[in-house]
Amino acid sequence: MPLIPEEPQIHESAQGPRAASANSRTAPTPRPVPGPRPAAPSRPGRPGPARPMPPAQRATREPAVKPGPQAPAVKPGPAAPVAPEASADGAAAPQIQLIPASADGALDAAEEAVDLLLDSGRAPGDVLVVTTGELHPWAAHELSFGEDAYWAQHEAGDDVFYADAAALSRATARPAVVVALNGGSEEVEVAALPAALGRASALLIVCGDPQRINAMLGASV
Repeated sequence: MPLIPEEPQIHESAQGPRAASANSRTAPTPRPVPGPRPAAPSRPGRPGPARPMPPAQRATREPAVKPGPQAPAVKPGPAAPVAPEASADGAAAPQIQLIPASADGALDAAEEAVDLLLDSGRAPGDVLVVTTGELHPWAAHELSFGEDAYWAQHEAGDDVFYADAAALSRATARPAVVVALNGGSEEVEVAALPAALGRASALLIVCGDPQRINAMLGASV
């Protein structure tokens, strides 16, 4: 009886060269899949979660402008004065400004002018307010304590001073003088403007009827 040759059995340990080489290779390390970045941690000393950057800031961000060669840095300077200061010898005439107002509204217009002067950088002691009619409430109140105490505040020169036009001859010069034509006789108003102009070293502001003021000053303002 002929013998049937047995089929050779292939064991797992006897694999071919391709299988051995494939097993000898090291499997590649998988790369991480890119995803959203985690939120930045909060800065030390500032509790709470980090605040994300608002998208509006990025959208409105302007490109940086490179300064030219040797461009001097611009530094903010002091506020420009309302009018140039007079020279030391008093040769320069003060600037004259006119605020149209009725006799009833002249005192309110003068108060607004004082506020503008202080906001523009004038010191309170640089301002003198003159009334031709009814006294300013501050002047009436301070005069109730006596004229000596009243004029002592003028000599101190550390605050806005309110004076009646009839007593303007006693007042000394200040950089800015504001005149309120709030009534009074024609003679008082006519005499008040030249006297106030002589005590304003830099600026004279007149609140009243423009035509009357131009006529009393003898020149248009």
